[in-house]
Amino acid sequence: MATILKDAKLTVQRSRFFAVLARVSKEDEIKDLLANRRRKIKRARHHCWAARLASPDGDIVELARDDGEVGRPGQRILEVMRRHDVLGIVLVSRVFGGVKLGPAGVGRAFKQVAEALFEVPAG
Repeated sequence: MATILKDAKLTVQRSRFFAVLARVSKEDEIKDLLANRRRKIKRARHHCWAARLASPDGDIVELARDDGEVGRPGQRILEVMRRHDVLGIVLVSRVFGGVKLGPAGVGRAFKQVAEALFEVPAG
């Protein structure tokens, strides 16, 4: 079962992006988390994600899905995970706000909300 470790939100031109960082160890847990997020955020049309899992032989398996969204958001999320050297899954759900962001804007927004999961809070 996936364990959610952190969440973040971002609004860009009325589109809302909801991100979670979760601990998963196998692909079945990714499917369960995705189904739960689809039920929880019903208005989201796209649920893009990237995952880095440890394989039994010690290698890291990387997966990414764009869920039909433009701007290659799965790859953008995966880049953030690599930079922070984290295992698990980052799943970002987008609720469209009526303004088209274009491929570059969409990719940038997914990357920003994924980065927000790794920001250290001031204090």
